[in-house]
Amino acid sequence: MSAQPPSLLIVEDDLALQKQLKWSMDRFESVTADDVASAVLQFRRHKPAVVTMDLGLPPDQDSVSEGFRLLDKLIELEPGTKVIVLTGQNDQANALRAIRMGAYDFLSKPVDPDVLVLTVERAMRLHELQQENQRLLTQQEGEPTGKLLTRDPQMQRLCRTIERVAASDATVLLLGESGTGKELLAQALHDASRRKGRFVAINCAAIPEALLESELFGYERGAFTGATKTTVGKIETAHGGTLMLDEIGDLPMPLQAKLLRFLQERSIERLGGRQEIAVDVRIVGATHQDLKSKIEQGLFREDLFYRLAEIVVDIPPLRDRVGDAVLLSHAFLRRFSSEQRRPILRLSDEAIRAVEHHRWPGNVRELQNLMKRASIMADGERITADDLGLAVPDAPAHDDAELDLRSVRERAERQAVVAALARTDNNIAKAADLLGVSRPTLYDLMARLGLKT
Repeated sequence: MSAQPPSLLIVEDDLALQKQLKWSMDRFESVTADDVASAVLQFRRHKPAVVTMDLGLPPDQDSVSEGFRLLDKLIELEPGTKVIVLTGQNDQANALRAIRMGAYDFLSKPVDPDVLVLTVERAMRLHELQQENQRLLTQQEGEPTGKLLTRDPQMQRLCRTIERVAASDATVLLLGESGTGKELLAQALHDASRRKGRFVAINCAAIPEALLESELFGYERGAFTGATKTTVGKIETAHGGTLMLDEIGDLPMPLQAKLLRFLQERSIERLGGRQEIAVDVRIVGATHQDLKSKIEQGLFREDLFYRLAEIVVDIPPLRDRVGDAVLLSHAFLRRFSSEQRRPILRLSDEAIRAVEHHRWPGNVRELQNLMKRASIMADGERITADDLGLAVPDAPAHDDAELDLRSVRERAERQAVVAALARTDNNIAKAADLLGVSRPTLYDLMARLGLKT
């Protein structure tokens, strides 16, 4: 494993004091410099998170202190770097000027080593949080599936499949239990595609059979009693975009035949119409039912199934997604806290164990509803297991059924890393601390286990 890159740059022209500062902050990986040129060189080379620098460097020929010149240069090179300036006891005016220029903080000499270490630690934590936030924002802007919050390896593979399929026009069939997020995945598929039209979703089980055909295909004026005007159906509405047919397993047999014809011909006829209308739309089917079983029972057309199943995506239930229940709980609590204009709510340790232990038969929908209810009913800022109405599990019993050490170790490491990231709301530093390893070690472990950073 490579050494951790320096996260601290110490700029001090007094070499004895420079050594003293480096010794007092030996817990950090650091490099030193004693003038502007060497400081800029070290900064460009290592890109440290934090810089401590003496403002009392000798002035240049223009009577502008070298310290201010260096501060201005470092902020220009990397605005996110936290610069802590060290000043003389009676130099508060220059210290305040440095703060106005963008310095993070200032300390007066002689500096208390404990205070300096504490200030550097705070600066590093803030820098890391800002960097992590920027990384997440960049990910979400660059990847439409970035909005699908997950740490589970199988869900991450599923997201990569969605991203690859999006560029094609293949018909996609989403399979999974109710509440697993099929519509969210269909929306992500549409967002990642090059289609400029709308994303339209319709629940085939929620509309009476007598109305479903007109909802899908539209109708002409006079097609039936009450048809006083021509109405465009959902398929036409999604022209140039994506149409999600949720609960497609409940589609009546006559409509299955009509949908199959559309998939073959890519054109429709409105009810009561005679004109063929070409429609460019991608179909995404979704169901919680076993369609192959329905085919055997004569309730679903086999030819339609294979038309729909060009790409099949099986969405795992929440109970099988390691760490996602707690991760999603944090996200829902942040959202509901904001909506209700109250401090951010957190899960207690017992509540976390209860969330991890619960089987979630209603999947993400059940979790969301439970967190919303708890956010309304909770008395304090900490959500307890009682607030959630969930049982706290006993300590897990040892299971020696699997004795292959390599697979046991890898599975245990994966579960521990995912659980730590979920419990700390994706904060790498806190997760590393919880696991008892350094941040570089955690990054290496995540890379080896195939977990996205």
